[in-house]
Amino acid sequence: MTSKLTAGMLAATLVGCSVAQAQSSQTFNRIASFPVAENKTENAGDPTSSEIITASDDGMTIIYSDSPGGGIGLIDISDPRMPKPAGYVAMEAGEPTAVSFVAGKVLAGVNTSKSFTEPSGHLAVIDVESRRIEATCDLGGQPDSTAVSPDGSLVAIAIENERDEDLNDGEIPQEPAGYVAILPLRQGMPDCDALMRVDLTGLSDVAPEDPEPEFVDFNEANELAVTLQENNHIVVINGEDGAILADFSAGTVSLDGVDTAEDGKLTFADSQTDIPREPDALQWLDTDRFAIANEGDYKGGSRSFTIMSDAGEVLFESGNGFEYELIRAGHYPEGRSDAKGIEPEGMEVAAFGDSQYIFVMSERGSAVGVYRVTDGDPQFVQLLPSGVGPESAVAIPARNLLVTANEEDFVEDGGARSHVMIFELGEGDAAYPTITSSTNADGAPLGWGAMSGLTADPANPGQLFAVNDSFYSAQPTIFTIDAAVTPAAITGAIRVTRDGEPAENMDMEGIVADGEGGFWVANEGDAEAGIPHALYHVDAKGAIQREVTMPEALLKGATRSGAEGITMIDGVLWVAIQREWGDDPDGMVKLLSYDPQSETWGAVHYPLETPGEAGWVGLSEITHSGDHIYIVERDNQIGAAARLKKLYRVAVSDMQAAEIGGELPVVEKEEVHDFLPDLAGFNGYVVDKVEGFAVDAAGEGYVITDNDGVEESSGETFFWSIGKMQQM
Repeated sequence: MTSKLTAGMLAATLVGCSVAQAQSSQTFNRIASFPVAENKTENAGDPTSSEIITASDDGMTIIYSDSPGGGIGLIDISDPRMPKPAGYVAMEAGEPTAVSFVAGKVLAGVNTSKSFTEPSGHLAVIDVESRRIEATCDLGGQPDSTAVSPDGSLVAIAIENERDEDLNDGEIPQEPAGYVAILPLRQGMPDCDALMRVDLTGLSDVAPEDPEPEFVDFNEANELAVTLQENNHIVVINGEDGAILADFSAGTVSLDGVDTAEDGKLTFADSQTDIPREPDALQWLDTDRFAIANEGDYKGGSRSFTIMSDAGEVLFESGNGFEYELIRAGHYPEGRSDAKGIEPEGMEVAAFGDSQYIFVMSERGSAVGVYRVTDGDPQFVQLLPSGVGPESAVAIPARNLLVTANEEDFVEDGGARSHVMIFELGEGDAAYPTITSSTNADGAPLGWGAMSGLTADPANPGQLFAVNDSFYSAQPTIFTIDAAVTPAAITGAIRVTRDGEPAENMDMEGIVADGEGGFWVANEGDAEAGIPHALYHVDAKGAIQREVTMPEALLKGATRSGAEGITMIDGVLWVAIQREWGDDPDGMVKLLSYDPQSETWGAVHYPLETPGEAGWVGLSEITHSGDHIYIVERDNQIGAAARLKKLYRVAVSDMQAAEIGGELPVVEKEEVHDFLPDLAGFNGYVVDKVEGFAVDAAGEGYVITDNDGVEESSGETFFWSIGKMQQM
C-alpha cells in the first residue's frame, strides 16, 4: 500500500481545494477560548493540560483529561461564547489518559504505572452531577485511548503499555505487550468482572510480539477499529465477543516536495519513499470506511491522513496536501519537525446537516484542517487556529459546535497555557487565516513565519514588505505582501544574500523601503551569537550593498534587546531600540538616527510605559507617515496577563537628535490605537508579539504579529488594518 503524490499533482489539488473553500456558504469560526488553568482553584500556576476531550450528551459540558494535573476538568459551555469553569476531579494516584462520556458518567482511563516494565492502570467512573468517582475497574496495564459504542453498551480501552523512548533509542519490541480491554456497560456503569482482554500479538509485521495499541473507535455495528501505531498496523474487532474480524498493515506513503531537514530554512524540495503511515487517531466514516491520522511518531514523516476500507484498501491518501495548507498559513514547525513534518495526530468525524466533515489535527503545526466528505475525494474547506498542540476534538452538531483540546502548557517559561477552543459553524467567511502564501511554479507553497518587521511600497497602495527574524537563520527573507485581497497574500520572497550566498548573522527586526527599489534593514544584535547591531542596505534582489555597524560609543551599553524597527524621514534613518541599554535611565529607550550621507549618528529618548505585574515593556516597530512617526509599544505578556499592546505617535518636528554620549532630548508621545481589543477579537488567547506596522501609499495602517516560527507558540499570525491614519 504505497501512495505517491508529486508537487505538480498537489498544485492541481490545491487549486481544487481553493475552489471548494470559495464555494462553501458555511464556515467554522472560533468564538471562544478557555484556559484550563482557570479550573484549578489551587496551584493554578502549575502546568496543566487539556489532552483528550469529550462532551456531555446535551452538549452543554466539556470534559477533558489533564495528565500533568492528575485529574479531569469540566467546562460549562451553555453559552459557548462565554465558557466557564465547571469543576475539577482529582484522580486517585494516577494520571488520566483519556475520557469518554455515556449516560451521565465520565469513563476515564487512568495510568498508575510504576515503570515502563510494570505498567498498570484502571478505568475510573465519575458521576458528572456529583463530581465523584463512583467506581474503578482494574485494567491490568497502562491505558491510552477510550471509546464508547454508539449504543452505549460497550467501552473499549487501548492498553498501550507504551515503549520507553530513551531505551535502545526507543526501538521495539519492548514488552510487556499491549492489548485491548472491552467491558460491557449498563447505564454508564462498567461490569468490571466481565472485562474481555483481546490479544493483539502475532498480527503485525513490525514487532508482532509487542503490539502498542494507540487509538480505538466503534462504528454503528459495534465493530472496534484499533491502531497499533509503532507497529504500523490496524485491527478490526467484533466488540461483542472480541473476535478479530480483520487486520492489515497501515501501509506506506511516498512524498515529493517536503522539507526533511531542521536547518533554519523552509525548503520543500526533498523526497521520502515508503514511509510507514504509523497512524494515531482513527475515526469511522460509516460501517465500511474509516479515516486515520498518520502521525509517523516512531519512524516519522508520513504527514498525511488516509481513508481506508475495513478490509485495508486505501480509498484516499492526502499525501502532503494537508501539510501544504499549514505551510501556506505560516504554521510549518521548522524548529522541531526534522523529517517528521506537521505530524497529524488527532481526528474527529461528524455530520453537520447534510455535510460530513473530517477534522484533522496537527499537533506540531497547531492547526486543524477541515475536510468535507464527498462522493469522491474529501475536499479541503478551511484551516482552523487551535492553540498549542491540538490533541483531540469533539463535535457537537446539534449546537453547530466543534471544540478542540490543546495539550501544551508553557507556564514555566512564561508562555501560552493549555486552552480548550470553541468553533461555531455558520454563514459567512472564514476569519482565519488572515494571511497566506502563494504556490511556487514547482507546485510547492512559499514557506514563511516569524514576521518581525513591516514596511510599505511608497508608490503602490496595498503593497507591503515584511521580514523574518533569526528563527530562520539560514534563510533571511524579504516577503512581498498584497494587502488588497482577503486574506492578504504573500506573493513573493526576496532572499537576503551576501556575496551570492544566504546572509549569515542576520536577525532582521525592521525594514523600510529606500524609495529606489531597495531596502534598509535593521539587525538586532546578539554578541554571544556573533550577530552585530547593524543596518544593512540591500538592493531589489536582496543583495547586501552596504553594512553599517553601530559605533562603539553607542554599543558600550548595548544589550540583546536591540533594533526592533527602522524608518526614514527625509533621507535620515530612524531606528527603534527595544528596551533600555546600560546608559539609559529607567523607563527611557533610544530612538537612533543615522544619516547615510554624512554617516553620523544621533538619538532621542522615548518614554516607556510602566510594566505590569510581570515582564517588561519595549518597542516593536517605528514607521514614518506624514507629520508623525508611529511606534508600537508592547509588553511581553500573553493571554490574560497581557496589559499593553499599543500604537503611539511622535511629531516629526519633535525628532531632534542629539549626539551619542550626551544628554538626550525626550520626545512627547500620543496614544493612537490600542491593539488589545483587536487581538482579543480573534477569540483565541492574546498573542505576545505585535511586531510590524506600516502605513501604505493610501494612508492605510496595517499590523502583523510574529508567530515565533511555531516554536512554543500557536503558530497564529494575525494581519489586519486599523484604517486610515489621518482619521486617527
